[in-house]
Amino acid sequence: MTSPSTLQSVPALGTHPASGANPSRAEVREQLSRATYDLLVVGGGILGISTAWHAAQSGLRVALVDAGDFAGATSSASSKLLHGGLRYLQTGAVKLVAENHFERRAVSRQVAPHLANPLTFYLPVYKGGPHGAAKLGAGVFAYSALSAFGDGVGHLLSPSRAAQDVPALRTENLKAVAVYGDDQMNDARMALMTVRAAVEAGAVVLNHAEVTGLRFTRGRVTGAEVRDRRSGEEFGIDARLVLNATGPWVDHLRRLEDPGAAPSIRLSKGAHLVLRRTSPWKAALATPIDKYRITFALPWEDMLLLGTTDEVYEGDPAEVAVTDRDIAQILDEASVSVRDEQLRRELITYAFAGLRVLPGGPGDTAKAKRETVVTEGKGGMLSVAGGKWTTFRHIGRTVMKKLQTLPGRPLGEDFEPVSALPRKLPLPGIANPRAVAHRLLSDGPAPGPRMAADTARHLATHYGSLAFDIARLANDDPRLGERIHPDAPEIWAQVVWARDHEWAETVDDVLRRRTTLTIRGLDTEEVRARVQELLGKK
Repeated sequence: MTSPSTLQSVPALGTHPASGANPSRAEVREQLSRATYDLLVVGGGILGISTAWHAAQSGLRVALVDAGDFAGATSSASSKLLHGGLRYLQTGAVKLVAENHFERRAVSRQVAPHLANPLTFYLPVYKGGPHGAAKLGAGVFAYSALSAFGDGVGHLLSPSRAAQDVPALRTENLKAVAVYGDDQMNDARMALMTVRAAVEAGAVVLNHAEVTGLRFTRGRVTGAEVRDRRSGEEFGIDARLVLNATGPWVDHLRRLEDPGAAPSIRLSKGAHLVLRRTSPWKAALATPIDKYRITFALPWEDMLLLGTTDEVYEGDPAEVAVTDRDIAQILDEASVSVRDEQLRRELITYAFAGLRVLPGGPGDTAKAKRETVVTEGKGGMLSVAGGKWTTFRHIGRTVMKKLQTLPGRPLGEDFEPVSALPRKLPLPGIANPRAVAHRLLSDGPAPGPRMAADTARHLATHYGSLAFDIARLANDDPRLGERIHPDAPEIWAQVVWARDHEWAETVDDVLRRRTTLTIRGLDTEEVRARVQELLGKK
């Protein structure tokens, strides 16, 4: 195996962009500044990306910009779940849970089966806990019924049987375990594939491009002034309609349209921890903390993901961070159902926090529904806020339906109503990940050793059939087939692919959102220096 330090001495590695690479930033800036777009989406989180995807499918000329990286904030700081929302059953929101299940199943089975995987959840019932076994047993049965029993039948399990699948499960005072099914994903990878889908449908996108002002024509918002944060170059984009999908920054952009705009949202901070696992986990734990809150312990990316917190946040969204208090709270709440040896602080490899965008108003953020709100400002700019990952396709369709109803805004001769679009259009790379991994192992890059099994599985479940393009890079240059770090499945070809095909501009773009090196705690100075060198060869 070639070490990262050895790779640093190979100056020719990854010098030439892969064939079919994305256009350069200069070319994209030129394209954005010369055309007039039907829709300019400001914000490259999943709400903006999904809307751009649906709008481009509808035949609109679409541009999308983000001040940071795609999914660089809240959209890559989630609990990594596609779920129906078990806790909503307590409030009687049966229709909402059913709708969420429909979207979850569509994404995990028809839209992106290569990026989502089913996950069994154990909901432990402890003596003195907030819910009884009978209530939770009935709840998980109803939950599975609302998903048409597509994930099996919700039921109760004995503590001893659950402990076989989760050795770290705390069994003292454990009365029973309720079982149900949902799905899991890597949120950053799902977002990037959706960006790719939008681009393949005709959208023009640019990350690290900050909107510094809005353009007006007779009092109407008709575009934006933009600064490329990578080059410092400033340019403008003309558009018939601007959509503000900036998440926690939605009110900031609204005030560029109307300095007197009143606050429209409130923010809730959710923090998570990533730890090395001390034993295999065949299921996830969803442990009730009180009547409304659940804490998760999720096997994810060969690690353990713990969280989340839920508290009002009133600071600068750019400065949200995990505090010592957050860490203590997460570990304390996890300890209700997870044994102490799995919760040692030295096992923590990464911590991250995101901001949920909730409609403005009073009340406990933990009880608030993750509703999507679309509003129109005095200058005609639309703002979309709220929602949840599971329903990202539904949100895109919702915004498009809103566009169709706007008076005096003809959307062009080629516009196709969103109702006429395929309901379950797949994301790029769709394939059976097991079949992809099998073929990668069978064909393997040559000459040299065949691809490692964990690398093949990783590529298959993060890229689908696009993994074959990455394998070809390694086949053409075997040095790109070497691991980035001995303790992670990623290979150097992924860095070149991220640079040339996935809009990666910074080291963190690569290590945090296009690979799992950061969450594993493996983004060493040596690795970062080598990634930076490869990024500089674009």
